[in-house]
Amino acid sequence: MEGKPINVFNNGNMRRDFTFVDDIVEGIIRVMGRVPDGDGKDAIPAMIYNIGNGAPVQLMDFVQVLENALGRKAIIHYAPMQPGDVCATWADCTALERDTGFRPRTALADGIRAFADWYKNYYC
Repeated sequence: MEGKPINVFNNGNMRRDFTFVDDIVEGIIRVMGRVPDGDGKDAIPAMIYNIGNGAPVQLMDFVQVLENALGRKAIIHYAPMQPGDVCATWADCTALERDTGFRPRTALADGIRAFADWYKNYYC
């Protein structure tokens, strides 16, 4: 929104699992009071859950949806892959859904639109 360029690594050839913040909050609420199964010496002291959509999106598709929602084109500086980065990441929410019945489902465009509306109301 400030007209500054953004870095897009691997020349945009990346896939990421974008998750709307309300889905993250809902997932946390559903697991925070949950007591892991078992008791005694075989008890599980804690569980780790992935909370994500489980559906990687092309980075440039994300940028385009964000541009549309904000009503302006991004100034993009394409850059090579960063050391240690990976081309694609996504969450496996099998355990979260199994244990809580919840899986994030907010579509990318819906989440971005809600974020952009909040951002413009708060900062602009």
